[in-house]
Formats: sequence, structure tokens, C-alpha cells
Amino acid sequence: MSSASAAIPQPGRTRAFLRLVMIEHSVFALPFAYIASLTAMYEWDKNIHWARLLLVTICMVGLRTFAMAVNRIIDREIDARNPRTAHRELVTGAMSVRHAWTGALIALVIFLGAAALLNPLCLALAPVAVIPMVIYPYGKRFTNFPQAILGLAQAMGPIGGWLAISGTWSWDAVILGLAVGIWIGGFDLIYACQDVETDREIGVMSVPARFGVPAAIWGARVCHTITTALFVWYGMATHAGAFFWLGLLIVAGAFLYEHRIVRPHDLSRLNRAFFSVNGFIGIALFVCALLDLLVRGLTV
Repeated sequence: MSSASAAIPQPGRTRAFLRLVMIEHSVFALPFAYIASLTAMYEWDKNIHWARLLLVTICMVGLRTFAMAVNRIIDREIDARNPRTAHRELVTGAMSVRHAWTGALIALVIFLGAAALLNPLCLALAPVAVIPMVIYPYGKRFTNFPQAILGLAQAMGPIGGWLAISGTWSWDAVILGLAVGIWIGGFDLIYACQDVETDREIGVMSVPARFGVPAAIWGARVCHTITTALFVWYGMATHAGAFFWLGLLIVAGAFLYEHRIVRPHDLSRLNRAFFSVNGFIGIALFVCALLDLLVRGLTV
């Protein structure tokens, strides 16, 4: 094989990297960045600016890809000791650490480049968004509440989406960001319950490992109650219409369903709650919020 051909990334490595970062899980964060961006457009001039929306998408996917890759790199030794995660690409050798770092840095450059194209404030604040993404993987090594760091990281999405359009700070976006961060932190409490025994054995810190599964489930319920209240606050602050409130009713119903199928002593449907229900929540509220903005005068 020539040196030139060896330098060309192999298709298998790209597929392995996309599996490593679980690219399809962008569905959890993107809808709320879109809600913030489109609401900012509505308040700005009631027009959808497609180029800016594309740059928001690139920023979100780039930053999330970087965060997931760094998470997997930092956690690879822990993953190797957990039967649930022992199949991950950096553990099995399907992806080398060097190639994972290459993908992570490319994603970071893409994120910073898109932020620079949006406005100077986005570029200036971009490093602030990166910091919690790097700290989070280490959180389980020094705190029983790593989900709080994850929630802070995820709260950046809606705030950044609004900044990308307006170029100015918005407390309405902060309300939405807090709702998203507490929501994701809450369902990550549920997700962590499946590793409680392994975490205790290898010394990984988490709410379920320290306080037990029932405490984590109740903590998630409290988080999702607060999330719903924050969505109500956001709707009132942005003078939302009927479609948004319909979407919020759907979200509240989904939360009730999620906590009905996941109980402290029955985690058999945990994956359905984590992947299906939470993916549905983001998409449902985005669709209803978009319809609401269009009815109120947002122009495509």
C-alpha cells in the first residue's frame, strides 16, 4: 500500500467513529436548539434564516461529536470493565485512540468554524461551551452527581441557538436551556441505574451507586417535574400560543408514561424510556413549537 493511499481515511474507520459518538443521538439536543433559534428569528424579523439555521446545526452536531468522542476516550478503561460497555469501539479495537482523537479535533474545528461564521459573540463564548463537555467524563471520578455537569453542558444548546441568531444574551433562552439540562440530567439518572452494581464494584461514582436505584428514580421524577415547570415558564415568557401548550401537554404525558414504565424495582423497559420516549419528547415539542411560531407569523 502506498503512503498516499494509507493517508486516505478508510470507510470502516468513519463508520466506527460514527458508532463511537452515537451520531443518531443528536436528536435529543437539536430540537431545543432549533426552538430557541426559531423563536429568536420570530422576535427578530419573523423570517426563517436558513443559512443561520444550517450553521446552528453544524455547531450542535460538531460540539456533540467532540464531546462524545472525548467521553469515550477518557472512559475507555472504565468501559472495558463494564460488561454493558465492553463492546465499544475503543475497547474492542475497532477504533484506535489516535483516530478517535483525530475525529474529535476535526469536530471541534468544525464547531469553532461554524461559530465564527455566526457572530463574534458565538465565537467568543464557544470555549465556554467546550469546558463542561471535557469535565463531564471526569465527573464520575470525583462527584456522586455527574449528571449535574451533564445538565450544564446540555443547557448550552438552546442558549447558543438563541445567541447564534440574535447575537445578544437572552434570559428566555436560559430558561429553555435549564429545562433541557435538567431534563437530560434526569433521564441520565435513570440510565445510570443499569450500571449500579458494576459502578460500585469498580468505584465509579453516581447517584444510583451512592444512594440506590429508588433514590435515582425519584430524583429523575423531581427533575422532570422541574423541567415541565420551566417549559411552562418559557412558554409564558415568549408568549407562546395554543400549539406550544399542546406540545407541552404531550411532553407531560410522555414524562408520566416514562415514569410509569420505569420503576425502582423494574428496569426491564429502561431502554425504551431512555431512547424512544426521550427522543419523542424532543421531536414532539419542536414540531408543536414550530407550528405555533408559523401560526403566529413566522415566515418560511
